[in-house]
Amino acid sequence: MHRRIDGSGGRRMLACAVALAGAGLSSAALAQMGAPAPGSLDTQYNACRGTNPNCYNDWGAFANTPNKVLIYSRTAGPRHANLGPALAAGLNPPLVAANAVQNGLIRLLAAEGIQADWTEDVARMTSLNGYKAIIFASPTRDALWDHAKTAAGGTQLDAARHALRQYMRRGGGFVGIHNAFGTEYNWPYYEGLLGNANFYDHGANQNGTVRIVNKNDSSTSMLPASFAFKDEWYTLMPYPTNVKFLAVVDTNSLATKRSTHPGHGKMHPVSWCQYYDGGRSWVTTLGHDAGAFAQDTSTFPGAAEFQKHVVAGIKSAMGLVPFCK
Repeated sequence: MHRRIDGSGGRRMLACAVALAGAGLSSAALAQMGAPAPGSLDTQYNACRGTNPNCYNDWGAFANTPNKVLIYSRTAGPRHANLGPALAAGLNPPLVAANAVQNGLIRLLAAEGIQADWTEDVARMTSLNGYKAIIFASPTRDALWDHAKTAAGGTQLDAARHALRQYMRRGGGFVGIHNAFGTEYNWPYYEGLLGNANFYDHGANQNGTVRIVNKNDSSTSMLPASFAFKDEWYTLMPYPTNVKFLAVVDTNSLATKRSTHPGHGKMHPVSWCQYYDGGRSWVTTLGHDAGAFAQDTSTFPGAAEFQKHVVAGIKSAMGLVPFCK
């Protein structure tokens, strides 16, 4: 399905790319001119996306932004236990020990000199430009939907979606962790943000082996070639395309196997990155258990490696270290 390019700027970008490609210029020549190489403009999502750095809007919009991120964990459906109880409205509401994901990310980022705000208030998602990355930490279903307005006969809070889209176009960073793949199913732009991927289902929460398939990236260079981990090992449909795969699960390491995996075959990715609509997107399906975020990493096999992977992925989406190499 092809959709209309959103806005005059998108139409100009498409016309420019088509005209330049039609002039017989090579991909290298297009890159030198700052135009997306052929194939980078994904007309399904109306966005320049993929591994081509020319899909990034290097406008310096965040040059004076402090090293600060926003963690968003709102659930409008099933809630992962490692998120703990739902948070009160507003920015930075009180946390309890059971809010394992939020507490873990805040602690890990603070150790890197990165400040984190956190919220489950959709109204707070309409002002994002003060953050170098937005982290979707296992939200569910229509997490950018204003249910109170809907119940009163209103409509979806388009302002939150619009703000996230414009934030990415400004050169922002997006990080999706675990059930970031279980939200906003009905928004095609968000599916593109995940790499043309979406959650289909998952198997048993079980031990497995994560294998690194790209050691050149900032989020993998410090990791061993493989490490033990426990997760639900999400199945993806559609399967991510035009992304840089960073890590996979070795399906032979799983005790409970499936004969088929809808959307993909033997290669079962768990982490990848891409440029998207002017911004950076780094995502991982890992992170089901509270132990993965615990300060005492000895209690959960692979927690130390997972935490290093996620923190470096966040830093790369923020632009603090090289991205998607």
